[in-house]
Amino acid sequence: MKRYVEHVMGMPISLALRGRHTDDELAAQAWADALDVLHTADRIFSTYRADSHISRLNRGELTVVDCPPEVAEVLRLGERARLESGGAFDVRRAGLLDPSGVVKGWAVERAAAAFERLAGTDYCLSAGGDLICHVVGPESDAWRIGIEDPFAPEKIAAIVPIRNGAVATSGLHRRGPHITDARNGETPTALASVTVIHRSLTHADIDATTAFALGPDGPAWLHARPNRTGLAILVDGTRQIIGQTARLSSRSR
Repeated sequence: MKRYVEHVMGMPISLALRGRHTDDELAAQAWADALDVLHTADRIFSTYRADSHISRLNRGELTVVDCPPEVAEVLRLGERARLESGGAFDVRRAGLLDPSGVVKGWAVERAAAAFERLAGTDYCLSAGGDLICHVVGPESDAWRIGIEDPFAPEKIAAIVPIRNGAVATSGLHRRGPHITDARNGETPTALASVTVIHRSLTHADIDATTAFALGPDGPAWLHARPNRTGLAILVDGTRQIIGQTARLSSRSR
């Protein structure tokens, strides 16, 4: 197995490869191409860069039509999430755009496409703890992904095997109060963390953030979502497994 690590979009990006192409020119080029996708996303969407398209949109220097087509795509995803969440998830706050809740999963999923051309090679691409995994065939072992315990981040709350799919977790224990319920602007306090497992990292990431923003209503909302598996950990330590329970191996604190 070969591992690669880089810091992009304000977070660590790590890649694990196993199989035919792990430490050759094809693997190195795929890694470079994936990083280029992430750097491009940062240049377009970062709210911390004055020259990004999102920052220029917020200053009224551009319209969406003037931006790369990726901007309209991300805003469509954000609007869909707003409608499906009843307004708890929203990329528009006080008249300004902040699509951060969409961009990470979306960009990492796009970046992972670079590794699809590595024949006979399994990959696991991680961005700040959210992951997208792929195995090349039934003989390949599933990737075993640990879900962090929000009360003791050095411990694992559960382990989930992933063959072809994604895992995304939302919570406050790593980054502080960065998630709010867009309906009232308040930081939710009912949940310690929410993890979503889905075939798409884009939608797993959005749904994890949405469920967390919905607070006590989050687990039920997530349970109603099709083809999702998840783990909600409440602030009192109670755990609710969502969906196909056989896929999660929960560990006690």
